[in-house]
Amino acid sequence: MAAKCFIMNAGRTTRQGRQINVGKDDAEYEAIVTTIIMHPDDMKEIGASSGGTVVVRSENGEGRFLCKEHGGKEGKVPRGMIFIAYGPPTCQLMGQTTDGTGMPTSKGWEVEVEPVDAVSPTDEGS
Repeated sequence: MAAKCFIMNAGRTTRQGRQINVGKDDAEYEAIVTTIIMHPDDMKEIGASSGGTVVVRSENGEGRFLCKEHGGKEGKVPRGMIFIAYGPPTCQLMGQTTDGTGMPTSKGWEVEVEPVDAVSPTDEGS
């Protein structure tokens, strides 16, 4: 399936806040900031599965994320939107401009999301 555009919102989660006391080098923190939450209908539309890997691309960069369906402890995400916990991987997507706040804009980024098995080998090197 082809990549589809979504609006990315990144933010801190309660779990992430508790985990930061353990440290950012911990495997659980890494799992938190490398997981994307999507609406199940959007996942179906692009051919992604819960537990599968997707590539997220913006005008600034790209990253690979574990895909999870919204609901339960993961929270709910409306169709057309994705959520990723703020961290180093989302910084690759957001760009450098802070508009004087000291932190890049983390909400409202237009991104493409595509399941990894749909990415051609020539795309992976770019």
